[in-house]
Amino acid sequence: MKELWQRLLLALFLLGCVISFGTLGYMFIEGWDLLDSLYMAIITLASVGYKEVHELSVYGRIFTIVFIIGGVATVAFTLTAGVKIILEGELQDVFGRRRLEKKVRELKNHYIICGYGRMGKIICRELREKNQKFVVIEKGPNLTADTEDALIVQGDATRDETLKEVGIDKARGLISVLPTDAENLFVVLSARGLNPHLSIVARAGEEGSEKKLLRAGADKVVSPYHIGGLRIAQTVLKPAVVDFIEFATKSGNIDLQMEEVSILESSHLAGLTLDECGFGRELGVIIVAIKKADGDLKFNPTFRSAVHAGDTLIALGETSKLKILEDMAKTKKGNNFR
Repeated sequence: MKELWQRLLLALFLLGCVISFGTLGYMFIEGWDLLDSLYMAIITLASVGYKEVHELSVYGRIFTIVFIIGGVATVAFTLTAGVKIILEGELQDVFGRRRLEKKVRELKNHYIICGYGRMGKIICRELREKNQKFVVIEKGPNLTADTEDALIVQGDATRDETLKEVGIDKARGLISVLPTDAENLFVVLSARGLNPHLSIVARAGEEGSEKKLLRAGADKVVSPYHIGGLRIAQTVLKPAVVDFIEFATKSGNIDLQMEEVSILESSHLAGLTLDECGFGRELGVIIVAIKKADGDLKFNPTFRSAVHAGDTLIALGETSKLKILEDMAKTKKGNNFR
């Protein structure tokens, strides 16, 4: 599309040069004034067939022949570039919208990101790193349908119709990071009403908004200013701890990662102790904590701690080893993992 616009600008420039050439030619050859010369140049290029402003001399007729040959070709080039931009632009918009709508309809078990500001872009980048499916709702204009491989739907996330359009009934979770707490509150209320089982995380800016968002139906509320203040304080007080946490949670780090691994009902690990699972002995993976199905979090479990269905293991280790651990957790009872 950019190349087409460049061609159009070039064509308009050439057209202007041709008109100027014709106007000056008639002024010098025929001695006409500016208006008559410009009028003659325009009707000649347009090929409308109006009578000449004045009788042309022999030199004027020769000039007109040369002017028509060069000028009409320039006009045709300009019109072609303009029509091409109009047609391709409209077709691109139509097919772009249809392609976006088709991709959104096919989404299932995905995340909905409300707001594509600074926080929204970071969240999308992290989800993309983990190969998670997601769609973005952004009210702002001039957004392409596929920015940075992100599906972006232009609309108001506080409206039920917009949330239905992005498949909230099939979604896995929703993250609302709109600019104001009022907007995030509306989104949470609407989303919870449309999908009672949806996992909802919302951003809180002002003090006291966290409780309102939780009452509205949010599962988790994050206050960037509160977290940012704590992070700065911890960076000063415990720099080594902060460096380790950043290293272990940074996306794309192949040396060390911290991941969540869910234990399903059918998993052969259910009912075994950590020692029997052999995570540390065979994989070199450290189980930092075990989150129970009821939400209780057990830090630094011992080798005698049992793993049950519904538990979530917070594991620390190399990326490749953590992938093996995830595969082990998915292995059903009665099957040997190899």
